[in-house]
Amino acid sequence: MFDDRIDLETNLSTTAVFAIVGRCLKMIAGVKWLFGTRAVLGIFALIPATITPWVGKIVVDQVILSQPVVDAEVRFPPHMAAFVNAIRDLAPMDIMLAVSVLVAVMIVLMGSSGLFAALPEGQDSATKSENKLNGGGEGSGAGGLLGALEVLVNIRLTQRIANGLRTQLFDRLSRLPMSILDDHRIGDSVYRVMYDTPEVPSICTSLTLGPIYTVLSVAVSLWMMQYSYGSVAPELVWGAALIIPITLLLTLPLTGVARRVGQASRASGTATTNAIEESMSNIHAVQSLGGMEHEKARIETKSGESFRRFRHVVSVQILIGAVSLTLTVAFGVYATNVVVHQIIAGTMTAGDFFVLFGIALSLGGAGIGLGAFWVGIQESVAAVRRVFFFMDIESEDPSTDLPDLPVVKHSVRLEDVSLDYPNGHNALRHISLEFKLGEVTAIVGPTGAGKSSLAYLIPRYYDATSGRVLFDGQDANDVNLESLRSQVSYVFQEHLLLSESIRSNLLIANREASEEEMLQACETAGAMSFIRELPEGLDTLLGQSGDTLSVGQKQRLCIARGLVRNTPILILDEPTAALDPQTENALVRALQAAAVDRLVIIIAHRLSTIRGAQHIVFLEDGEVKSEGSHDALMEDKDGAYSRFVALQSGADLGAPGKSAE
Repeated sequence: MFDDRIDLETNLSTTAVFAIVGRCLKMIAGVKWLFGTRAVLGIFALIPATITPWVGKIVVDQVILSQPVVDAEVRFPPHMAAFVNAIRDLAPMDIMLAVSVLVAVMIVLMGSSGLFAALPEGQDSATKSENKLNGGGEGSGAGGLLGALEVLVNIRLTQRIANGLRTQLFDRLSRLPMSILDDHRIGDSVYRVMYDTPEVPSICTSLTLGPIYTVLSVAVSLWMMQYSYGSVAPELVWGAALIIPITLLLTLPLTGVARRVGQASRASGTATTNAIEESMSNIHAVQSLGGMEHEKARIETKSGESFRRFRHVVSVQILIGAVSLTLTVAFGVYATNVVVHQIIAGTMTAGDFFVLFGIALSLGGAGIGLGAFWVGIQESVAAVRRVFFFMDIESEDPSTDLPDLPVVKHSVRLEDVSLDYPNGHNALRHISLEFKLGEVTAIVGPTGAGKSSLAYLIPRYYDATSGRVLFDGQDANDVNLESLRSQVSYVFQEHLLLSESIRSNLLIANREASEEEMLQACETAGAMSFIRELPEGLDTLLGQSGDTLSVGQKQRLCIARGLVRNTPILILDEPTAALDPQTENALVRALQAAAVDRLVIIIAHRLSTIRGAQHIVFLEDGEVKSEGSHDALMEDKDGAYSRFVALQSGADLGAPGKSAE
C-alpha cells in the first residue's frame, strides 16, 4: 500500500511490543552514566511542584488577606516548615518580599516549566523524530540552570543511543543481499535510518524515567493532600487518587489503534521520501520527457496522504487528552465545591483553594501523562519495529567465524552451478567452467543469457542455488565473505560515482592507494586524457552521480577505480560500451597486460573487445553453449558463437584478419 515490498507484516501483538521494548531498554547499558545523571536531574526538577501551591496559599492568606500564620487544622507540610516559621512574625509586605526572593531563587535554579521545551516544531512524524533527537525533549520541562543542564545531558543521551543504532542499521542495510536490494527503495532506507531510529531513545526514557517521575509526583501530591487535608476533607484525597486508574482504564483500549495509525503514518512518510528520491535521481529523464507536472502531482498525492495519516495519529492523541482533561475538570469541580463549603465552615481558608487547585492540576497532568504514556509508546514502537526489521533480516554477514580466503593464485572454478532468483526465474543451469589467473576471459551472449548472473556468483552477490564456486579449490561458502570480496573488484555497467572529488571516488576502492597508483590506474583506463584538462585534476569535484562528466568519462573513471583496488580478480561489465575505438583498443591492451598476474573477466557485446580475450564463454538461455578462443570458436560455422558474431556485425566481419568493428 505504501511502496513496501519487503517489510509487509506490520501488525504487532502485545507480546511483540514487549519484546521490542525490552530490546530498547538493553541499550541503556551503553549510556548508563548519562542515563543516571539524567535521572537525578529529573528528580530535582520535581521540587518546584511541592513548593508552588503553598507559596500561593501564603500570598492569598498572609499577604492579600493579612491573616496571621497560626497553627490550624490544615497544616503546612514539613518541607515548608522552615520557611513558614521564618515569616511567621513578619508584616504582609515583608512576607511578600520573602516569597519573591524564594520564587526568584527557584526561577534561577529551576526556571519555569517549558522554558526550554517551547521551541516550535513541525507536526509530521519525521520532524517530530528529529526534534526528539536534537531538541532535548522528553525531559522534565525544568528551566533555569537545572533545565539547561538537563537539556544538554538529554541531548547527549538521546544522540548517543540513536547514533549507535543509526550506524548499526546503515551497516546492516549496506550488507543486504542483492535479492533484497533489488526490491528495496532508497527512500525507505533513508527514512528508517534518519527518522525511525530517534524513537529508540524516546522509548528508553519514556518507559523508565517517565513513569518514575510520574509516580513520584503523584505520590508526593497525594501525601501532601493526606498530610494537610486528610483529617479535614478525606474525600478529596480519595477522589484525587482515583483520577489515575480511571484514566488508564479508559485509554488502554486505544493502544492497538495508536499502533496501527503510527505504522501507517510512517509508512506513508516513507512513500513520500521514496517518490522524491526517485524523481530527483531521474530528474534528467523527467525534464527531457516533460514529466514535471506529472511528478509534481505524484509528490503532492504522496505528501498529502502522509499528512492525512499523521492527522489520524493526532486524533488519537486528542482523544486521550480529552478523556484525561474531562476527569481533571470533573475532579476540579468536585474539589471546588468541597473547598467552598469548608471555607464557609471556617475549617479552610481561601489560600487552601489555591493549594488544592494546584495539586488537582498536577494530578490531572499526571493522569494525562500516564493515560497517554502506554498509548504514546505504541507510535514509537511502530517506528522501532521498522528499525529492528532490517536489523534482524538476513544480511551478508562478514562471518568472522569462518576462515579467511587465502590469496587466489590459480583459478576460479564453477562446478555444476545453477541459479534461481527469488521470483522463481531460472537464470543459470548446470554451469561448469574454470577461469584461470593470467588470462582475459570474455563472457558473451545475447541479452538475458545470464552473463551478469554468472559474474555475480564470483563475489557472491548471489549464492548458487546448487553446485559450488571454488577459489583454488576452496568452496566460497566456507570462507569469510569479507575476505573473499577483498580479492574481487567488480566494475558495474552502471556508472556508480559519488558527488565528491575524483580522488575520493578512487580512494573508496583502496584507502591506501598512492598518488602514483591512482594516476597509473587512470592512465590504464584512459581517464588521464580528460583529467589533465580539469583545473583541479584528481581533486576536481563531480556533480550528482558524476554527471558533470560524459558517459564515456564516467565509464573510464569507474574502470580506473576498479584497477586501483588491485585485486587478483577483476570483473568488468560492458567496460567499452561508451568508449571510442582508439580508447577501447588501448584499454583492451592494458587489460591483457594487467592479466599477467590476475584474472580479468569482461562481460561484453562489442566484438573488438571480445576478440582480445584468450578465453571466451558463450552463454545462451542460462547455459554454456561453447567456450574457447575467438579463432577456435569461429571455426565452427554453425556454432552458437559464430551465429552470434554474424548477427552482431555481418557474416564475414568476424572472420580472422577482418575488422571486428
